[in-house]
Amino acid sequence: MDTKVAFIDKSVIDNIAIKEAAEVIKKGGLVAFPTETVYGLGANALDAAAVEKIFLAKGRPQDNPLIIHVADKDISPYVKKVPTLAKELMDAFWPGPLTIILEKSSLVPDKTSANLDTVGIRMPSSPIALKLIAESGLPIAAPSANISGRPSPTDMERCVEDLKGRVDYILGGEISAVGVESTIIDCSVEPPCILRPGAVTLEMLQEIRKDIYIDPSLLEKPNENLKPKAPGMKYKHYAPKAKVIIIEGDLEKTIEKINEMVLNYIEQKLMVGILATEESKDKYPKGEVMVLGTRAKPETAAHNLFETLRACDDKGLDIVLSEAFPREGIGTAIMNRLTKAAGYHIIKV
Repeated sequence: MDTKVAFIDKSVIDNIAIKEAAEVIKKGGLVAFPTETVYGLGANALDAAAVEKIFLAKGRPQDNPLIIHVADKDISPYVKKVPTLAKELMDAFWPGPLTIILEKSSLVPDKTSANLDTVGIRMPSSPIALKLIAESGLPIAAPSANISGRPSPTDMERCVEDLKGRVDYILGGEISAVGVESTIIDCSVEPPCILRPGAVTLEMLQEIRKDIYIDPSLLEKPNENLKPKAPGMKYKHYAPKAKVIIIEGDLEKTIEKINEMVLNYIEQKLMVGILATEESKDKYPKGEVMVLGTRAKPETAAHNLFETLRACDDKGLDIVLSEAFPREGIGTAIMNRLTKAAGYHIIKV
């Protein structure tokens, strides 16, 4: 398959490229495009045959549901009802990195929802994404624009790396500002439940309604029989080719443990990487140190996380040892993604 690649300056949106990409969507094709979270791989959400192409291009498991992206807050055609809480959340966080799960209408194919009675919907804040959706006149189903299981892409080059020859069009733009996928909240249940943490944090959501909580199963390795209601709940995600291990506990003890492990792996002739922060980067005399961000602003670590995991492959690393982050605020999202990348391999110190 020939893949057309076009880069757009978000301050001067190229209508020709947007219109070309929108035509691809309307004709049942696939378009990778930027959002503020990560790049998405989009198809007409209402066309089951087009949606099937997403699963094939990514190698995505068929029971992993997709998120519908819209350009405005009128989601009534796609869901059975819009409860008051959903309206409040849309008013507070849309456009932005929040996906809301509701009971779907008959307009949404089972292929899009992975045969569930519910569907996740969000309105991205990226001007390129909004323009593409509006120009196509269709809701766009879009998981991350990567080969399934790999770290999600936050720039055009990584989309090309994974998807050139697999999709019709790659629409490039800015580097994704957030760097991790949207928060997913299930509003089809009572009380509402977070199924994937993101930049819209538990603390922020509880300002709208106090009984919102995080699904406790996110802290455990998922059962093989789990039928996921949201992307990322069941399968290993975000993983580089290198083996990832998280060391969690007091920071000084973490540094000591990582240094001990680094020496052991070096003796085994393995290439070792360390995911550190600005505060700790100079405390590792051996190993390939990669700085995620600063602990003072954990959103910097979220922004850099996936690109840093991708860089592990660029450097040919065998083992990656990562510091942990406090499980609060956006740190919850960082640890969720790191834990998935590590296959739940965490050493407590």
